[in-house]
Amino acid sequence: MGPTFSPCPKATVCFSPEEDCAVPIISEIDQSKESILVQEYTFTLGTVAKSLINAKERGVDVKVVLDKSQLHSKYSVISELFSNGIPIWIDNKPKIAHNKVIIVDNQKVITGSFNLSKTAEKGNAENLLIIENYPELVQQYVKNWEIRMSQSYQYAP
Repeated sequence: MGPTFSPCPKATVCFSPEEDCAVPIISEIDQSKESILVQEYTFTLGTVAKSLINAKERGVDVKVVLDKSQLHSKYSVISELFSNGIPIWIDNKPKIAHNKVIIVDNQKVITGSFNLSKTAEKGNAENLLIIENYPELVQQYVKNWEIRMSQSYQYAP
């Protein structure tokens, strides 16, 4: 028998404000089965928060690392996520924790300049990239998420 090859990597892109980039994010979250790791600078988008809460209620292991600015952001969803049982870590070591990453089921990476905010969704020129069928790349993002989480403190109001 010959060698087995992994499928070719697949990438999907979205550009706001012309496209609603929250839609593919929510779709990926809604299709998740096992785990979601979130790493965000700004998280004020209630539709994505609700999708993560729904995933948690379905039994998906959801974990979130946020920049320290989200502790005092007027529209941050941090309280909503926490009150629905989603563990949150605050990444306060770097000056700014500017990553924008969602890892779904250790199989897909969602990244780009797109913050989880109305401004990114409706006002800014942003990009979003969804990468799948590239396990080596996904593992690099998981490793970075774990490093950032290990250097953060667990949120408790």
